[in-house]
Amino acid sequence: MTSPSRACHHWVIGDVHGCADSLERLVAELPAGDRLVLCGDVINRGPQIRRTMELAWGLVESGRGVWLKGNHEADLVAALHHGNWMAHRALAGCDTYRQLGDRHSRIWQERLERLPCTYGGPGWVATHAGFDPTSWEPDLSIRMPFWQAYDGRFGDVVIGHTPGPNVRRLGQIVMVDTGACYGGDLSAYCPETGAIRSVPGLRDRAMTSFSQQLAGCLP
Repeated sequence: MTSPSRACHHWVIGDVHGCADSLERLVAELPAGDRLVLCGDVINRGPQIRRTMELAWGLVESGRGVWLKGNHEADLVAALHHGNWMAHRALAGCDTYRQLGDRHSRIWQERLERLPCTYGGPGWVATHAGFDPTSWEPDLSIRMPFWQAYDGRFGDVVIGHTPGPNVRRLGQIVMVDTGACYGGDLSAYCPETGAIRSVPGLRDRAMTSFSQQLAGCLP
């Protein structure tokens, strides 16, 4: 007798930041029937940004994945929209813009600006950094004000944005950025079961310690 198929689970993946090999390996380790939620900041920092973006968009187009907007995606879109000197300065310092070039960055612009800021299921929601406690709208750069004020109104909130050595929980906030581009891991968290899967990130960057990143609270 054939057993009934189990319900689809979700896996929220922390900040990929151009670590294409790690993303490819992690996706291969996750159940093929489950839905993947990339928690923003797929771009910048790492060495394989274009390939990472193509892998992420392939998940979106296949229906298997959702790519949420992070502050790095939002900042790139904003800089591409504006032609003033501040925008040019921002683009000059943007790893994604340097790796893709102007033409390909603008090809990606429309996709990036359409990325959703939240995705969720019963009892949980994923977003890049959290919610503004004055409006409870998504905020792509917030940290402490959200951590201190969150009252559980959305259930568990699964976020990236702030790197740490492992997936950790602060009340009903689950932090899944484990610093793949800083020598840590790329991790995925299942909000239905609490399971965690991780693969190595950029080990050649292991000399950059998590304590340095957390002390600076990198955006």
